[in-house]
Amino acid sequence: MLALYNTLIVLLTVAAMELVAALAHKYIMHGWGWGWHESHHEPRTRWFEVNDLYAVVFAVLAIVLIALGTWGLWPLQWIGAGMTAYGALYFMVHDGLVHQRWPFRYIPRRGYLKRLYLAHRLHHAVRGKEECVSFGFLYAPPIEKLQATLRQRKANAGAARARRDAVPASQDEK
Repeated sequence: MLALYNTLIVLLTVAAMELVAALAHKYIMHGWGWGWHESHHEPRTRWFEVNDLYAVVFAVLAIVLIALGTWGLWPLQWIGAGMTAYGALYFMVHDGLVHQRWPFRYIPRRGYLKRLYLAHRLHHAVRGKEECVSFGFLYAPPIEKLQATLRQRKANAGAARARRDAVPASQDEK
């Protein structure tokens, strides 16, 4: 029965990590942690980028949890194992599939992997840290929804720019 609990903890942790990673991506990496993450939104010139430090932070946390668990704090090693499994999935899907950091190239042509690939490409379609879409790494909203959001934001920005440009002209008439 303990093996079933441990397996359940690992699987729940993998699922929870997608939520944690998406929130960290949106509010930390695209917020106060942009200094590290910005390197990920620029053309890659080296094998490693500063953004890879986030993976190191999560890996150290997982190692600490595994160590604490093996020293007697029962569920922590399984939470750390779930974080490690999520990290492996992240590396395969995000770094390998989406950003082509593997020695071979594969671009999915259909199915869910194509949706993940396109969603992350749309995330990078925006310059800078503001107005991005799709912050998850293993879950991707429907592509049509992301495209509609980007179109709406672009239209809103254009309208705001037009209003801003129109204000000085009307003030000159007075």
